[in-house]
Amino acid sequence: MTAENIQILFFQQLKAQLPPHLSLVDEIAGILEISNDSAYRRIRGEKPIDLEEARKLAVHYKISLDQLMHLKSDAYIFTGALNGTSDTAFEEWLNNLVKQLIVMNNFNKKHIYFLIKDIPPFLHFQIRELASFKFFLWMKSILHYDSYKGVRFSIDDPRYEPYYETSKKVIELYNKIPTTEIWNVESINSTLRQIDFFYEAGAFAKKEEAKILYTKVEELIDHIEKEAEIGAKFTLGRTPRQGDPEYRLFVNELILGDNTFMAELDDIRVTYLNHSVLFFVGTRDEQFNKAMFINLDNLIKKSTLISSTGEKQRNQFFNRMRRKIQNRIGAMR
Repeated sequence: MTAENIQILFFQQLKAQLPPHLSLVDEIAGILEISNDSAYRRIRGEKPIDLEEARKLAVHYKISLDQLMHLKSDAYIFTGALNGTSDTAFEEWLNNLVKQLIVMNNFNKKHIYFLIKDIPPFLHFQIRELASFKFFLWMKSILHYDSYKGVRFSIDDPRYEPYYETSKKVIELYNKIPTTEIWNVESINSTLRQIDFFYEAGAFAKKEEAKILYTKVEELIDHIEKEAEIGAKFTLGRTPRQGDPEYRLFVNELILGDNTFMAELDDIRVTYLNHSVLFFVGTRDEQFNKAMFINLDNLIKKSTLISSTGEKQRNQFFNRMRRKIQNRIGAMR
């Protein structure tokens, strides 16, 4: 392959990553601080890009140059936030989530695949009480905010107020994207055990608030079951409408997922791997994503579809999760 062909291929990969509303020429001109005409000549291969220009573009678009040059490598480039240590880490995490979902929504063709280990964190945002509890948990026990030392949870605590609007935006954006989720009956356990832990540790301002949270988890499960029944995503509290995004729910009784999140955006795929409870790192590496998609596709083939069909299996699955909740509520009486 000639240097000119490699350069043209490089810009083709950059163009594939852009949402349809963005111009590749304008983007390249802005990043390299050159005129649009100079950008055109580089994109067409008429003028070679130098190593510094290639570096700037590769860093900005997170492109692996060794993959482009067909070099054999077992290394894959992942980008993303690490566990924050500042008192704004949670706010930054929420805002970054909004930005990522806005980018995904800007593509014409989009689909999310989610291999569930826990209930996706942003689904809790549809219920104010659960959102507050998750905010408390993450800032106190995951991000270790100094201001949360010794604080007990209260549903009505005003300190969560600043996050509600952004969290509402997150779920609105997520619910605009067609989605395939692979669940296991154990996927509910993480949230339930978190409530268990703080209840047993005496970390609730009022003990009865634990019971409220269990009830709200059941409300969330009821909503997810309704989405599965009609095969479409819609925000809790809203009436489903014609044209709501597709929702496919599979159950795999053998494998408990690892919260792998893959997005198909037009002709590219992005894989996000979960770390440090809250955070994700992502890659657009074609070879890596091809392998991940094959793995997800194999899991789907070995799973049971319970959305839009399989009423018996769907009822059994959600009733098993409801029994887990009711057993906890019953034990509190």
